[in-house]
Amino acid sequence: MMMIDFAVFTPFASLIGGVMIGTAAFLLLLMHGRVLGVSGILGGIIPFLNQKSGRDERSWRWFFLAGVVLGPIIVIYGFSRPVEILPAASGLALPIAGFLVGIGTAIGSGCTSGHGICGLARLSVRSMTAVGVFMLTGVITVFLIRHIF
Repeated sequence: MMMIDFAVFTPFASLIGGVMIGTAAFLLLLMHGRVLGVSGILGGIIPFLNQKSGRDERSWRWFFLAGVVLGPIIVIYGFSRPVEILPAASGLALPIAGFLVGIGTAIGSGCTSGHGICGLARLSVRSMTAVGVFMLTGVITVFLIRHIF
C-alpha cells in the first residue's frame, strides 16, 4: 500500500506548483478563452483531429507542451533535484491503459485536468459529474487490479 512519506513531503513546493497551475489555467482562459485541459491541448495540435486550429491557435499549444517537457528537465539538471520515476504499469498494460484513458477523455469531453482544475473552479455540473466518474473509475480499477487480477 502506498502512503505519503511525511519525512520527504514538500507542502510548500506543492503549494507553489498548485498556484502555478491555477495561474496558468486562469491566464489561458483570460487570454485565449480556452480551458486548460491537456487532451484538448494535444488534440488541437494534431490537424486531422481539430480542423478549426489555425497556425495561431497551435502556437500557444506548442509552447505549453514545451513547458511540460522542459520543466522537469530544468528542475532535474538546473537545480540538481532528481525526480524519481516509478512506472505504474509496464508491458502491454501501459498502452491498453493509455487507450482506455483516451476513450474516456473522448466520452467525457475532456480530461481530468480540464474538468478537475478548470471545470470544478467554474462550478460546472458537467465537470463535477465527470470528476466523480473519473474518481469512481479509479477506485474500482485499483480495487480490481489489487484484489482480482
